[in-house]
Amino acid sequence: MTIAITRKISPSFNECEITHIERIPIDLEIARQQHTEYVHALEEVGCEVIELPEEPELPDSVFVEDTAFILPELAVITRPGADSRKPETETIIKALSPYKALIHVSEPATIDGGDVLVLDKKIYVGLSTRSNPFAIEQLNQLLNQYGYQAIGVTLTDCLHLKSAVTKVDEENLLINKDWVDESHFSDFNLIEVHASEPYGANCLPVRGHIIYPYAFPKTQSKLEAKGFKIKNVNLDELAKAEGAVTCCSLIIE
Repeated sequence: MTIAITRKISPSFNECEITHIERIPIDLEIARQQHTEYVHALEEVGCEVIELPEEPELPDSVFVEDTAFILPELAVITRPGADSRKPETETIIKALSPYKALIHVSEPATIDGGDVLVLDKKIYVGLSTRSNPFAIEQLNQLLNQYGYQAIGVTLTDCLHLKSAVTKVDEENLLINKDWVDESHFSDFNLIEVHASEPYGANCLPVRGHIIYPYAFPKTQSKLEAKGFKIKNVNLDELAKAEGAVTCCSLIIE
């Protein structure tokens, strides 16, 4: 059974953190409709969805990915880089604890789950405005016993590492080479986003499907040409908060 943990959109969503894009008003009703469709997409590909209630005082809390990342052995509870987001981990700890042993990143480290790309035993961490070198040092100390190595990756002009590159399957990555150095990923086949779709590098592989936004049809065609099954969602309103398909769930397999 694959479990997906999600959280309903906060009524204060328009107060979300914005880093790399211009703030545009978010239509809460449309955002909630789109999030519901996203949850349905997870269910349709075979996930059991655990949807947490909204957090009125935590504007960004729909983006549960940033609070943790999941490994086969355990889950790592992060320490989000934005102070407004640090309280988000409290309810995620409760949600994850029935399924995984937990370890915690601690001060002075900061790290968002959106900056974490796990590829086998290598954990790539984006050195963004939200994640710092102390986190890489802690991850290496905490996870060395399980054979993992945390590696820092410099980013250009994007919020998180997974804005620039995500895993499609065990052999393929989807990447915007303008935002991250491709040499880190030389062991993989790199599928490059279409030049007109720089935000198209974020995809969510789940149970033999790729959950992917309607917004990037040219990049989607590249994925389909390689035989990947696409499950489309519309997250245009959540994108106004720098959100994407990986951001809105924690997947436990």
